[in-house]
Amino acid sequence: MPLRKLLIANRGEIAVRLLRGARERGLATVLAASEADRDSLAAGLADEVEIIGPPPVQKSYLDPAAILAAAQRSGADALHPGYGFLSENAAFADEVREAGLVFVGPTGETIRRMGDKAAARRTAAEAGVPVVPGSEGRVEDPEEAARLAGEIGYPLMIKAAAGGGGRGIRVVHDAAELRDQALRAQAEAEAAFGDRGIYLEKYIERARHIEVQVLGDGERAIHLFERECTLQRRHQKVWEEAPSASLTPEKREELCAAAARLAEGIGYSGAGTVEFIYDDRTGDFFFLEMNTRLQVEHPTTEMVTGVDLVRAMLAIAGGEGLQLRQEEVVLRGHSIEVRINAEDYRNQFFPSLGRVDHLRLPGGPGVRFDTLLYPGYDIPPFYDSLLGKLIVHDLDRELALGRLRAALGELDTAPVVTTAGLFSLLVEDPDVRALRFDTQWLEQRLPGLLEEAGAAPTETTTR
Repeated sequence: MPLRKLLIANRGEIAVRLLRGARERGLATVLAASEADRDSLAAGLADEVEIIGPPPVQKSYLDPAAILAAAQRSGADALHPGYGFLSENAAFADEVREAGLVFVGPTGETIRRMGDKAAARRTAAEAGVPVVPGSEGRVEDPEEAARLAGEIGYPLMIKAAAGGGGRGIRVVHDAAELRDQALRAQAEAEAAFGDRGIYLEKYIERARHIEVQVLGDGERAIHLFERECTLQRRHQKVWEEAPSASLTPEKREELCAAAARLAEGIGYSGAGTVEFIYDDRTGDFFFLEMNTRLQVEHPTTEMVTGVDLVRAMLAIAGGEGLQLRQEEVVLRGHSIEVRINAEDYRNQFFPSLGRVDHLRLPGGPGVRFDTLLYPGYDIPPFYDSLLGKLIVHDLDRELALGRLRAALGELDTAPVVTTAGLFSLLVEDPDVRALRFDTQWLEQRLPGLLEEAGAAPTETTTR
């Protein structure tokens, strides 16, 4: 059945993106919003707003009953979870469907299977996708972790089995620190995900983080090429590019084909991302995890392929199936996205809250800014600090870097301080321009980068 009315169970820039995508398809829209987001940009764009609770996420955006009640009151026949919050909650996806609504995304079974990182590793291996050496299943006991670590070898990573967003991750270099770090990872995982399960995998030093966008309709799946997501702080991406300039055409084809094979093998439906660790010294790549949702960085893929991922998700959810064939997806040019957060990078990345009195957004050819901001917007203190995503596109990477530099110079959110200044430094850094970085590079480079810029030194994090 074609979709008629879409409820968006999210906030911020992704809610705005989904509202616009639904409107383009002629759908009526309902925003499920907390009391703190009553005056948000998304609320102003939606046809209807359903208040689902007070500001704390546990009482609003993470409350399945409140969201489902809002869907039923509004008469929505479909629900899009966006990213974060309940987007990868298998039980919620099941509840949405049991309530008679269309969940715009994969089945609960698929989310469950790929959301447990240990189970996802097994699934990838069965599909012939290389996996990092590690524990075959969940590790519940530090003593068991010590035994397995001896077999895997150091250094290794401890990861939350139900993790995401860089939480519950520890790098361990020897047996002396394993037990303490395992307990810390378990505690962090339980606090973040309500699940103490962890697993171990070999730590690939000086690695790159490369992910492949996939799209499927439950029967057939394709890839939309890859994104370079190596520049990270505290295991969280801050700068993404499409495609990865570090891959040869042959390696790109091999890596992307592996991702599509995995997606098709599990009957994936909707947009998803298969993430890999890539060792460019050897050309080896290993499955890391699968995100069964729309990614924050999806616009870079849209810019280089011309495929509207939100439109495709809604079409698939509405029963139209996958409209593209693999040979129709073609790379054109280069795109870079940087995440603009309300943080003072010059002062330990301290949150920068308050009212955006003046707002000037960058524009021009090949420039896109996905945001929740409007002049006079008061940034609420209850949620993550992402204000928007600056995305540029040009014929090649060098031109895209120049376009990014110019666009960053136009952005003004006074008096709120953002991370835009940090990216203005990075765009000039010779290592960034020459692709001489790995997943640890930014953490190690930050103190020197800030000192050179005359800013206060920031902490470094080693895990």
